[in-house]
Order: sequence, then C-alpha cells, then structure tokens
Amino acid sequence: MSKSTNIVWHQTSIQKEDRRNKNGHGSFVLWFTGLSGSGKSTIANALAQKLYEENKQVFVLDGDNVRHGLNKDLGFSEEDRKENIRRIGEVSKLFVDSGQIVVTAFISPFREDRELARSILDKDEFIEVYIKCSLQECEKRDPKGLYEKVRKGEIKQFTGVDSPYEEPLAPELVVDTQKNSIEDCVKEIIQFLQLQNKI
Repeated sequence: MSKSTNIVWHQTSIQKEDRRNKNGHGSFVLWFTGLSGSGKSTIANALAQKLYEENKQVFVLDGDNVRHGLNKDLGFSEEDRKENIRRIGEVSKLFVDSGQIVVTAFISPFREDRELARSILDKDEFIEVYIKCSLQECEKRDPKGLYEKVRKGEIKQFTGVDSPYEEPLAPELVVDTQKNSIEDCVKEIIQFLQLQNKI
C-alpha cells in the first residue's frame, strides 16, 4: 500500500473544545474489549441508549457492523486484525474530535493493538473497559452460533479457542457480565464516568 505524500494538516475553524462546550460534556472513547459473546455489543447499545436519553452525543462502533463497510476488505489474520483496530482507532479519534462519546465493541484480542488505539487519542480520551466473562459462559451463550461452528471445525483461528485473547492488564474499568445484569453493568459504567467528570 502506497503512503500519502505532500500532505499538510489543515487546521479546522471549529475546535474540539468548541464542540464539547456546545454539547455540555466531554468527548472520549469507551473501548470495550472481551471475548465473543461476553456482551460487548449489548452493553454498548444499552449504554448508548441511556446516554442518548440524557441528551449526550454518542455513537456506537460495532465490530461486525464496521466489517460490513469500512473494513470489509479485511479478514481475520493477525495482520488484518491489527489493521482493523488501527482503523477503528483513527475513526474513533474523528468522532472524539467532533465532540462525541464513542462506544466501541471489538474483541480486539491483542494488548499491543489496544495500546496502539490508545496512542492515537489524546491523554484521558481512551477508556479501556474489559467486558469480563469466562470462555465457558460465552460458549454457553453463543448468541451468533460461532462457538458451535468452531467446535465443528467450520471456523479456524477463533479468539479464545485456537487464537489467543490477551486480557487487559490495567483497564480503566472491569465490567463482569457473568455476575451482573446488563442494567447493572450500564449503571456501573455511568457511575464511573460521573466520578471521572466525563459526563
């Protein structure tokens, strides 16, 4: 892939702080990471609904949805997974610059890739949220029937089974969906954001 050359950053007339002031809240990324079936998308959308009802500017970037468009050219090799996360980091930054709260729901199995996404944003704009749930429970839920396909040998290199998932070492927040209801998980995240003066 050729790299862009002879490009110069053009300063925008409306700054990030202007948009934050108009919206009346901060803009940042809540980066949900966890195994398939842990509840990332469900919690992301429930949280977004709650924030939306409170007149917050919020948008959900969901792993499967993004692969239908922006990242439809990517597979699931390690290289493609890295590029998938890099692109989402860049898109998230654009949303943050527009003054919005971004909730991402991506397995994002590798610590290095999550740290790359963090590095794209400014300090305190990236909040890693580990959506914690055991592999056994995720496989029991199997909302998309993926684990069943894995066990039948129809899917290879599946995270948590025959491809690694690296748990966050120091996430800003851990939300345990095996022990808590969706409603309680959303409350926990909102309380965290309030304590951090994010909303």
